[in-house]
Amino acid sequence: MITSDAIAWNAPNDLHPARTASQRSYSAVARGDLAEWLTVYAEDAVLEDPVGPSMFDPEGIGHHGHAGISAFWEKAIAPIASFEFTINDSFANPGSNTCANIGSIRTSFPDGSFTVTDLIMVYVVDDAGLVKSMKAYWEPDRTMASFTAAG
Repeated sequence: MITSDAIAWNAPNDLHPARTASQRSYSAVARGDLAEWLTVYAEDAVLEDPVGPSMFDPEGIGHHGHAGISAFWEKAIAPIASFEFTINDSFANPGSNTCANIGSIRTSFPDGSFTVTDLIMVYVVDDAGLVKSMKAYWEPDRTMASFTAAG
């Protein structure tokens, strides 16, 4: 289900509904396609990226439903020039509705500067394979310490 060259998948790749949903999510983000991204998420989904209070979610309560997820997109994804995903491992037990992916995201800004975020992303899907919960575990201070100016 990877449909973007901006994703390096170096992890198990068997068909699993949560893993497939995560790949669809990464592909839509890499292509900058909000409409496609929303088709990955259930209407009542909750997205926490990162988990806890952050510059994207000061109260740390997550982004709820398509309206909240769209608002997160406008704040955190739309201003970015490009994303490159590297997934180094993925854990998804057969018969479960959850997967955890370990990897990094290189976020490049319009001026050519970039950051690299090391993280764990946990996806839980419903019976239709739509994401009902996505939690990204990463630390903003560590990401900002990776800031590399254009040059």
